[in-house]
Amino acid sequence: MGRNTRKRRMPLATKIVAGAAALTVGGGGLVWANFHASAHEDHSGHNRTRSAAAQVATIDCPDVGQKIRDVPDRARGEVDGELATMDSQITNAYQRLATTRRAQAGDARFVQNTILGPLKDRRKAIIDRIQLEINRAGGKADDSLDELAACQGRPADQSQNGDGQNGGGQNGDGQMDDGQNQGGNEGDNDDNGNGVAGPVADDFVDINDVQPNTRDSRNGLAADGDGGSTGSFTTDCGVNENNLFNSDNLIAAPGVDNGAHHTHDYVGNQDNDAFSSDEDLANADTSCQNQGDKSTYYWPVLRLQDGTQEFDANDQGGGAEGNIGKILKPAEARIQFVGSRQGDVVAMPKFLRIITGDAKSFTNGDANANTSWSCSGFEDHQVTDKYPLCPEGSQVLRTTNFQSCWDGQNIDSANHRDHMAFVQEDGSCPNGFQAVPQLQIRLAYDIPTPTVENGQVQNPYAVDSFPEQLHKPITDHNDFINVMDEDLMNEVVDCINRGEDCQ
Repeated sequence: MGRNTRKRRMPLATKIVAGAAALTVGGGGLVWANFHASAHEDHSGHNRTRSAAAQVATIDCPDVGQKIRDVPDRARGEVDGELATMDSQITNAYQRLATTRRAQAGDARFVQNTILGPLKDRRKAIIDRIQLEINRAGGKADDSLDELAACQGRPADQSQNGDGQNGGGQNGDGQMDDGQNQGGNEGDNDDNGNGVAGPVADDFVDINDVQPNTRDSRNGLAADGDGGSTGSFTTDCGVNENNLFNSDNLIAAPGVDNGAHHTHDYVGNQDNDAFSSDEDLANADTSCQNQGDKSTYYWPVLRLQDGTQEFDANDQGGGAEGNIGKILKPAEARIQFVGSRQGDVVAMPKFLRIITGDAKSFTNGDANANTSWSCSGFEDHQVTDKYPLCPEGSQVLRTTNFQSCWDGQNIDSANHRDHMAFVQEDGSCPNGFQAVPQLQIRLAYDIPTPTVENGQVQNPYAVDSFPEQLHKPITDHNDFINVMDEDLMNEVVDCINRGEDCQ
């Protein structure tokens, strides 16, 4: 399977991560290192009490990027680069966490002293630079960003609430606070034998056990009647037959190699990596049948953890960061634009960027989580925080409805979210926003159903993720840059507003 081979520069922070000590499985992959083993082992023949420090399953850092506002345009590139360096710092710290389990079991302060403390200092230095860059560009940096430097350790099964605040945390000694669920029972092995931290059995649910109509998967769809714009426009861009993969993120980390720390599928625009300019995008080829649509549509790949050595098995973004197994292409990728329940839509500006979902939802909380998981034949059974176990003959479905309210001015924003909004409960846009065609992406996969036995899942599938996000389904997300030519965008708008179904 191929990959994007465009020559790219690698920033120092990425080189540091690439050189970090990491165990490997079958030639590639950050090992979970059997996080319970060292806590249970007792050469005297008696079980000993599990060290609280050994229960730290992952690293939970405040998302500085989500808190930044009002960054002057000329400082945006520098700030995005600094944020990408912070992501690399977390990845490096997580690698250290995952490969020192025995030391953690023997020293209750190991995590705090050797991982979290130094990480706080490094993050504080980056935050200082971000504040300086904003101020130098004529902005007013938020002094409270300093409060986001410290990270916590948390167990893999700790619940999250919608505001991103953890139910518990780590005290100053690097141990977990009382009252937290500290993991499984004696003898648990949270890597399922896969060699990486997740997914685990609790990340899956039988689709028959998901209650129907409990999640509004039709957010923003046009209503019947004369009040809304009831049409649709479908664009066929294939399923990445050209094998365009990379672990960049042009929206969130422009100019940074491996800015996503996980691999993306790309359809549509064929010149999409971290170093693509708007001019590059406009001049690129497209996989879309309508050659006027050079938009880029991308999402993290799904993998089947079956031992397959993919092209990126030894690479950053791939196996070296815990994203292992066979990349699964969708059997179908349906890309559709629909209207507003409250009236007409207006054209999207060219190069409008939209991120939906949150790649860090496991640690950030579910406020921005958005993907719906389901199975064909069970489309009214939607779940966000579990992977579905589908019956034989049923496809796994990944559905994402993007924000469809635009601020009327900006093609992007400092945190890559504030220029867009979801519709309100009545289908209208918030004050100051106007309705644009809503992008909806439905991906269908033919995946053998994993089996769950004795608390372990065999041959699981999982979404690629930042290493510390443990492949949780809630971290799924989707990205879009509008590169339709003006005539095609006007056709999309006219079709939707006339109530027609076009392609």
